[in-house]
Amino acid sequence: MATDDERISRAVLGFGGEVVMTRVDHPSGTDRVGEVARALSAELIVNLQGDEPLIDTKAVDELVRTMSREPGIVMGTLAHAINQEGELASPHVVKVVVDQEGFALYFSRAPVPFARSRGKHPPLRHIGLYVYRRDFLLTLTSLPPSPPELTEGLEQLRALEHGYRIKVLLSPTPSFGVDTPEDLIRLRELLAKGSRSPEHPGPGHLRTVNG
Repeated sequence: MATDDERISRAVLGFGGEVVMTRVDHPSGTDRVGEVARALSAELIVNLQGDEPLIDTKAVDELVRTMSREPGIVMGTLAHAINQEGELASPHVVKVVVDQEGFALYFSRAPVPFARSRGKHPPLRHIGLYVYRRDFLLTLTSLPPSPPELTEGLEQLRALEHGYRIKVLLSPTPSFGVDTPEDLIRLRELLAKGSRSPEHPGPGHLRTVNG
């Protein structure tokens, strides 16, 4: 766990986890991970954000395998189709639009793509998980936060604005970020029912978006 908060550190150490304390002035989680990555030798760095407790670990493994097979991919992430009422309009739910090869065109807190007419492009919810090549991560975190990143509060837009591509794999298992007190209540209800997903009890097969 990479954190600058002593309360988080105590909680992680309490269940036997490992903690790296970082600087307090990082503009994003990616920058925090970049600080830690400087002391690592791994080719791929996985950044699993703390607000995604229900993420499908098999999906994470598949994303790592995909990037291991395709060295040209410098950054990857996950998404799933939005089918929960209210998620498309919620600013807490980050949406992503992808191209025909499964690379991100844009991420936004706004409802994208806007449904001006009935189309075949289902809205996708971005899952808070990134896999980076270490060298690319160090390059990315050497760049200043971009205007779109600061406007939306989305660090991945820094990569897109500088011309880097982000691979998006579609996870069959829905997840949701715990960003509000209401999300925490929903999470506790799901766990009380023995479910690891807001819609499905278990993972399926990961596939490339549009592929």
